[in-house]
Amino acid sequence: MRRSLLSLFSKAVSSATIIAFPLPAMADTLVDIVSEHVDEDVPMPLFQADASWPRLPQDMILGQSPGLSVDSQDTIWVLTRPNSLDPTESGLAQDPAIALACCRLPPHVLRFDQEGNLLSGWGGPQLAPGEGEGEQWPANVHGLYVDDDGTVWIGGNGDGDHVVLNFTADGQFIRQFGTRGETDGNESRTALGNPADIAANDESVLVADGYINKRVVELSDADLAMTHLFGAYGAVPGGGTRDEPFDQSQASSTADGGADPESRMFGDIVHCVVRGPDSTIYVCDRRNNRLQLFRETADGAEFLRDIVIGAGTGGTRTASDVAFSPDGTYVYVADMMNGRVWVLLRETHEVVGSFGRNGRYPGQFIWLHSVDVDSMGNVYTTEVGSGRRVQRFVFQGLSD
Repeated sequence: MRRSLLSLFSKAVSSATIIAFPLPAMADTLVDIVSEHVDEDVPMPLFQADASWPRLPQDMILGQSPGLSVDSQDTIWVLTRPNSLDPTESGLAQDPAIALACCRLPPHVLRFDQEGNLLSGWGGPQLAPGEGEGEQWPANVHGLYVDDDGTVWIGGNGDGDHVVLNFTADGQFIRQFGTRGETDGNESRTALGNPADIAANDESVLVADGYINKRVVELSDADLAMTHLFGAYGAVPGGGTRDEPFDQSQASSTADGGADPESRMFGDIVHCVVRGPDSTIYVCDRRNNRLQLFRETADGAEFLRDIVIGAGTGGTRTASDVAFSPDGTYVYVADMMNGRVWVLLRETHEVVGSFGRNGRYPGQFIWLHSVDVDSMGNVYTTEVGSGRRVQRFVFQGLSD
């Protein structure tokens, strides 16, 4: 009987078919979360955590999850790192297996429906050009974006990961910019330096080129030629480059002297680039505990203002990702070190409140990494480090 059950699990994962098990109604799985409303004059969005989301196959476990995107159809895409799981977490993936029931390695790219059911999964070196030393799939994936055409963009921050890759929704390679193993500094127009995030539309592709380099670049959607590049305040990018390779311990290092929200240069992790309403661009200068806000122009980007997040925070620092309420009223900012999602009023960028805290239970975060929102106002988050999960926060309306 045990062997038959394990065989069933294995078949389900390999064919991307989900095993159906009786599950409680969502109303029975919503959990109250810690939240703080600091500006009582402004209504604040309220949420509960859905403790049943996502509904993974019974023999699947997530690794660190450094990418998240809600597409135009309200399906939820998650990027995960199977290479972050050790043998005791992935016993069925060992040869020979060292566990009886769980777990296998997940695919890198996972697509979920609104109920949290896994619809499909793919990823790995076999999908990208090259093999051996010419292999283009990232050694350590980082950042995922699904554009309005339904194509998927992926970056990486591992050793030599100087490339962004573009795939169809089912994982067929389309094109790439940059080449693994080749980087050439902050002013290069042909090479990247460990890109952290991507934001693409039908005109251009923005890349937060931010783990080795310290800049944002813009690529033409037509041919991926680099059209613009800029550093902090829209200036020529400076501050040098990080010595390769980047490793996770550097994310909490104090070798940079600590956060400086007034620095004229980006810190050593330019972590996100997100297009917002009204032709705005939000850039996460995570190590300096700030967002920089720009307006997109025909000549590149016009600097508008600094938005300081969690001033004085050390460790992994704060601003790691940005998302918006469906009507554009609120900005949600993922704060890695403080384990919370800040809620800002977009009109002024003043803090309205926050939700979440550091911890491992529903509604809590460890190494909070990414945030996105669906058309109904539900918020999704992912965690890296030892967090290794994705969470869904169901919109409950606005406070009185």
